[in-house]
Amino acid sequence: MLNKNIVDEINAKVSEILQNSPAKDIEKNIKILLSGAFTRLDLVTRDEFDVQQQVLQRTREKLMILEGKVSELETQLGKSAHQSTHAHATSHPAKEKQDHEDMHDK
Repeated sequence: MLNKNIVDEINAKVSEILQNSPAKDIEKNIKILLSGAFTRLDLVTRDEFDVQQQVLQRTREKLMILEGKVSELETQLGKSAHQSTHAHATSHPAKEKQDHEDMHDK
């Protein structure tokens, strides 16, 4: 999972530290070394991961709600357009014919 070069680097540093340092310094240096290695890997903590997971879940829920609203609006718009077209087609044909004739007479 970890990059082989990073693992080799950690191993070499730990060996070097063990040869030249007392126990407290070893622990301190290993922590610093591992922290630097993990920083280069661009890892996140478990807490950061959990927070982002919660944000993603809330975003998905909001998206589903918005998709439902858009679908409802599209349905309403489709019905409205259909009713408007139907109302226009069933309006007074005699009046439309007269209006049409009046336009041509002018």
